[in-house]
This record gives sequence, C-alpha cells and structure tokens, in this order.
Amino acid sequence: MARILITSGPTRQYLDPVRYLTNASSGRMGSALAAAAIELGHEVTIVSGPVEVPYPAAAEVIPVVSTEEMLAAARTAFARCDGLIGAAAPCDYRPERVEDQKIAKTGAPLLLHLLETDDVVATLAAEKGARWVVGFALETDDHRLRALAKLERKRCDLMVSNGVAAMNSLENEVEILDPQGTVLRAAAGSKESVAREILAVIQARLIASR
Repeated sequence: MARILITSGPTRQYLDPVRYLTNASSGRMGSALAAAAIELGHEVTIVSGPVEVPYPAAAEVIPVVSTEEMLAAARTAFARCDGLIGAAAPCDYRPERVEDQKIAKTGAPLLLHLLETDDVVATLAAEKGARWVVGFALETDDHRLRALAKLERKRCDLMVSNGVAAMNSLENEVEILDPQGTVLRAAAGSKESVAREILAVIQARLIASR
C-alpha cells in the first residue's frame, strides 16, 4: 500500500474581492484518479482547488483557493506521502497587485500586470528524494514533445499527456510517457476508465517495483 497525494482542480488568483483568474478544470480527473488509487488499496490525500465534483469519501481532502495555497498545502501533505500525482491545473499567473476594493469600470482599457506563480509539481519534484512524482501536461499542440520537455524540466518520473478537450469533460485521451520518451500506455474513454489505466502503470512502474 502507498500513500498517494493528488492535486486536483483549478486555482483562483484574485484581481480584487470579486474577480479572479482561473481555468475550466473541473476536478473530475483528480476525483477519478483518487477512486482508482483507493480501489487498489492505497491511501489518498487530495489537495483541491474550488470544484463542484465530489471526491471519494475514503480520501482526505484539503481545500485550497490560490496556487500559493495549493503549493503550501501540497508540500505539507507530501512530507507524509510516497508519491504525487499532479492532476491539478493551477493558475500559471497571478496579478502583480490585488486591489482591496472592486475595480470600477471607467470606460478605459484595464491593464493587468501578471507574474508567474511557482510551479507546484516542479517544486515538489525537486524535493522528492526517494519519492515518485507523476505530472500532467495539457497542451494545445505538439502534445508528446511538450509533455516530454515538461517531464524533464519538472523532474517527473512519468508524465501524462492530454489535450485541452479534457477540460471540464467527462472523457479524456492520454499518453503516459517515461523519461526516455517511450509511450508506456495510451488510453481513451471515460475519466474513470482512463484513471484506472494510469494507476495500473503507476502501480507497476513506481509502486510495486520499489
């Protein structure tokens, strides 16, 4: 049995008290991965941004809002886990300035200055030691090439490549890549069935072999 941390869902980076940057991630893939891991007898902790989908009752769920909160919570949880599946879609950018009051319309363009947020998966992978990390790469083009580049840059043990059609969808289509660029498995269908395929590879390559 392994203790697995899963990051899931989107994050929100607020511009003012009512407006924020986010994306269409639903948390369905994270929920499906958690269910698949629990089916295999593993303990699961989920660090999740704001979602409406339910997570398995057997999983520990830690809710967060911003990318900074996700990184802090995931770092704490990762300290007691054997591996990480980074299925979340954290905001890559945050506003340089967050206004205390609602930004009023003036009729003029609003210029936003955005700064990059810290990369959750890359930060944790740099601290993983003997633990394993599986990342997700969602790209609009050159899926395999970009996924492999992310695997190397983020120091992941495996990378799951998928496309933008997976966002807020009931289905997914993925390729699972190893550090040599080999496609270990391709899977398509419901997120539940795809999650089982992903966990089967993780079980064989990263858990049972250790």
